Amino acid sequence: MSFLTDRKRVEGLGSAKKGTAHFWEQRLSAIALLFLVPLFLFPFSYNLGGGFEEVRDAYAHPVNAVIAIAFFVTVFLHLFQGLQVVIEDYVHGRMGMVLIISSRLLCTLFALVGVYAIIRISLGA
Repeated sequence: MSFLTDRKRVEGLGSAKKGTAHFWEQRLSAIALLFLVPLFLFPFSYNLGGGFEEVRDAYAHPVNAVIAIAFFVTVFLHLFQGLQVVIEDYVHGRMGMVLIISSRLLCTLFALVGVYAIIRISLGA
């Protein structure tokens, strides 16, 4: 018989001890994307179809470059968090762990490629 209150039982955060933190990280990344998506899309869409020099001039401005980098990091973090929840819910056993590790590696790779591209464009290399 357990003498724990319902609140004390919930504060255990489940068997992995990370459930609540993961939930809040997902919500915070979603809120961050509400602001980052329009801030990223305005300069991006304005320069769409422009030459390299026009795009380089736009992303040479530190505010645009930092927003673009924050966008890429946040969007791929949010993507991984969502994929992890779906994989944990529907794929069990060793295959689930393989898929989680693979999705983490791919999301990290894509985020790094996006950050590298923005840095390279903004520095004009």
